[in-house]
Amino acid sequence: MTFGEVAGGAARLAGTLTAHRVARGDVVMTVVGNRPEWVLALLACFRIGAVALPCTLQLRAADLRARMAAAEPKLVIADASNTETVRAAGFTGPVLTVPDERLLESPPAPATELAPDDPALIVFTSGTSGSPKPIRHGHRYLTGQSVQAEHWFGAREGDLAWCTAASGWSKSARNSFIAPWLRGATALLHAGRFDAEERLDIVERERVNVLCMAPTEYRAIANGTRLRPLPDLRHAVAAGEPLEPELIRLWEEEAGAVVHDGYGQTETGALTGMPLGVPVRPGSMGRPLPGFRLWVDDGELCADPSTIPTFFLDGPPDEWHTGDRVREDGDGYLWFEGRTDDVIISAGYRIGPFEVESALLSHPAVAEVAAVAARDEERGQVVRAVVVLRDGNRAGEALARELQDHAKAETAPYKYPRIVDFAESLPKTASGKIQRARLRDEC
Repeated sequence: MTFGEVAGGAARLAGTLTAHRVARGDVVMTVVGNRPEWVLALLACFRIGAVALPCTLQLRAADLRARMAAAEPKLVIADASNTETVRAAGFTGPVLTVPDERLLESPPAPATELAPDDPALIVFTSGTSGSPKPIRHGHRYLTGQSVQAEHWFGAREGDLAWCTAASGWSKSARNSFIAPWLRGATALLHAGRFDAEERLDIVERERVNVLCMAPTEYRAIANGTRLRPLPDLRHAVAAGEPLEPELIRLWEEEAGAVVHDGYGQTETGALTGMPLGVPVRPGSMGRPLPGFRLWVDDGELCADPSTIPTFFLDGPPDEWHTGDRVREDGDGYLWFEGRTDDVIISAGYRIGPFEVESALLSHPAVAEVAAVAARDEERGQVVRAVVVLRDGNRAGEALARELQDHAKAETAPYKYPRIVDFAESLPKTASGKIQRARLRDEC
């Protein structure tokens, strides 16, 4: 689809929304997968000043009900497969179903003049450390993506860019189509479920130049299929949770793609990224994006909202505490250590879960791992590792001791996991982030 076709379709869909009495400031919920109608729906809302509330198809009736209670949508646009779920959530207003060509047959709605602080988008947090919360962003959030689009996402005019995030999450709202378009690139959408081999096939067949995936997806592909050279893939990025150095090296060696890690929050958008044009520092979340003022206060990353154009509308005006513990090296690169409540304090040592996880993930038997605190009478807390093994490996005391010795050799010995448990899978949010709080509650 050309830019003109997208603009025309969005204007006509905006006309359909106004015909259903959607006005400036009204919330429109979308429960649509990664398909063109989702893009048209968001742009239609932005055109008339309605507030888009994108939701992933993975949400169930109870999830949608909670979002409806918080945001009070005037209208819902849903995929045909999800209309029953929307009604089961208790929504009694109009529901527009896609695909339906009639939605694009209305006269185009005129564009509304909007201010940077007029609300444009509501995105819910993923619920990593509690119940999902609604975050409102203004229209400045859209143009404000140009900073990360240029200095981290890295798409260029003529590129084909693919952000695989499911519609409804913060990363999809900014990188599935907004960031590529700001750079004059083409955006690729794919509505299928994750399949490791198919993911590589699409990158290869469609000649994708810029790939944006969650760390979970980079790991799953490396574990579930054989990586191969991807000559058209010029640039790759990851965000959502830290990407371990071993995995970055593996993708570079076998696929020829250097993955640039980055960091951001639903409330802020992207805040840091591995800079372009310089060697990647595996394990680092990069440096603050140009113009963004960030600093580390007693181990916690803080930000000046006035310097961040993508900062959310309801946030504090002066100082934002991210709740994430990081350290800064002498060159200004930031290294993630964990959420402030994820840091393990054992016998006076502060241990970030990510450094333990990175050490264990370098062992060939480990597919996934989460490190959490376990109570201990003598040390206060000790490190507990919950390990998912690669196929062909057998859990047991011998392997647990081997993993402990491996961790001691890879990082400071006091960080090794004194408890090693094995599991079939790790608890995760719908966006793929590990729910360490649930693992801590088991102890």
